[in-house]
Formats: sequence, C-alpha cells, structure tokens
Amino acid sequence: MASTTRPAQRELGTSGPVTSALGLGCMGMSDLYGPADEAESIATIHAALDAGITLLDTGDFYGMGHNELLIHEALRGRDRESVQISVKFGAQRDPNGQWLGYDASPAATKTALAYTLRRLRTDHVDIYRPARLDPKVPIEETVGAIADLVKAGHVRHIGLSEVGADTLRRAAAVHPISDLQIEYSLLSRSIEAAVLPTARELGIGITAYGVLSRGLLSGHWNRDRSVAGTDFRGQSPRFQGDNLTHNLTLVEALRQVAVAKGASVAQVAIAWVASRGEDVVPLVGARRRDRLTEALGALDVALTADDLAAIEAAVPAGAAAGDRYAAAQMANLDSER
Repeated sequence: MASTTRPAQRELGTSGPVTSALGLGCMGMSDLYGPADEAESIATIHAALDAGITLLDTGDFYGMGHNELLIHEALRGRDRESVQISVKFGAQRDPNGQWLGYDASPAATKTALAYTLRRLRTDHVDIYRPARLDPKVPIEETVGAIADLVKAGHVRHIGLSEVGADTLRRAAAVHPISDLQIEYSLLSRSIEAAVLPTARELGIGITAYGVLSRGLLSGHWNRDRSVAGTDFRGQSPRFQGDNLTHNLTLVEALRQVAVAKGASVAQVAIAWVASRGEDVVPLVGARRRDRLTEALGALDVALTADDLAAIEAAVPAGAAAGDRYAAAQMANLDSER
C-alpha cells in the first residue's frame, strides 16, 4: 500500500512542538545497522521532508558526529524552521565505537550541545535529551542544565529517553518535558504498565522508536539473513537462535492480518503504534527511499476494533522471545527497573 496521505500533525505533550505524525529516525544512516549509502541516506531525508515529515531524530554519538553532519548536508537550502531536530547526548564511546558509559553532568551537557550546534550548523536544537539516565548525576541537575540552554535560546524543548515513571516525575518538577523517547512496538510493550500512564498524567508525549523492533516486524527479515559485524542485531537477543524462530512465527501471524488489510507487515506494525494515542509519534528508521515509501503507507491503514483484536491475537502482549537489548545494555535502562 503506497501512501496517498501527507503525515498529519501531532503535538508532543502539552509543552512540546507540533510535529508530523511520523518522524524519521536517522541512526541507521550512520551507525549500528551496518554499512549505509550516504547519498541514498540524504535522498531518503529529502524524500521524507518532501512527503511532509518534519521530525528528524538523531544522537551526537551516532557515527560520532557523522549523523549530525549528514543531517546538516540534507537540510542545506531547506527552511530550518520547518523542521524539528531531536538530539540525544551523553553516550560515551571510544575511537573503535566501544561503549564507555554515560555522562549527563551539567558541564558535559552544555559542551555536547556546543559541538552539536556546530555540526548541524544551526543556532538551536528543537528537542535535546540525555540518551539514558546517568546514574552518577541526579536527573534534576541534567534537566536544570538543559533548562539553562532553553533560557539562552540554544534549545527549544527538553526531552528524555528510556527513563521510568519516578524519573519522569522528578524531571518534570524542574522543567516541562516535551516527550519521552522510548522503544514501543508490538514486541516491546513494557511502557504500558507505568511509564505511559505517568507520561500522560504529566502531559508528556511519546516518541516511539523501534516500532519495527529493529527490523523483526518489517516483514523482510528471515532466518538466513546475515548481518555485518557492525550491526548490533548480531548480538541482540531477539535475533538469536530459538528466539528468532519464535519471533518470526509471530511475524507470520501478523502477516495474515496485514494481507487481509491489503497492507504490508511493516505498515500494520507502524499503524498499531500510531493507534495507541494522539500523544504517540512513531519514529521510522528507514535508510532507503523504498523503505520510507512503505512506512508512509502506514498513514493510510485505518485499524478497526476488529483489526486491533486480530493484531493482539497474532502478537499478544509479552509474546516476544528475548530481551530487546543484551544484558549489559538492559542494565542501563531506567525504564525497565
């Protein structure tokens, strides 16, 4: 199903910006999913902007600045005010890409933004957020530092990523939080227990990443697919052995629902996330124009109550085999505590 609809708009919480109802996650264009074609990546960003997508999500540690430089190049000659750029910071990596922990101290927060603004060649970031909760720094101090940057005009809105309900409350007591970026898909629904209700109570929107569960729910994955050494899915629990076999069985059940709707598996999976509420904005991680076109088709998938019941039967809550990250990374998720 090809899209005939430009993305509607949704507001990120009660204090955040108005964005397109779908956002583009740009991580895979620079890092973590194996090699990507830079020219095709830029063409994909252009196609997204031309289709009405306004929210671009990145991190300063995606390719160690490469992703921000890529976005700068893609936005050259475009109206900066028509795009919302969301940036994560704080993840520490060495020259070989190994993870070294997190630093969201006030000084590191402000320094990281200075580098981000230079790479993006812009005077402000629309949403700035720590990539993970820094266990060494109270969230009040991190949010307070970003609030200083808001007052100075360098940041428009403050976001958070992968934090739990208590951290949301503590952060919101310091400064309004526009949105929580967190994994949310048919295979990752843990936020529904406490995090999502708390975000709604506080007027905080959700930008949902991993809506296709790193490609598992794309409908294009199979057991024989090989991954590059730099593709983190090679170590991701859901892509291993019996876990993968089980999860692909769920995908085939979902495919039956999609076929009945005249849609693809990916489109139904994205539409399901979008159906969770007007305060939820799915981020699609398309690295190529054909995948973007498919994702945009989700805008034309209207899910009825019967459709939602069929989807729930095909992929029940908690049905996924394997955690969404390896154990060491799961330990860094305040949202899972």
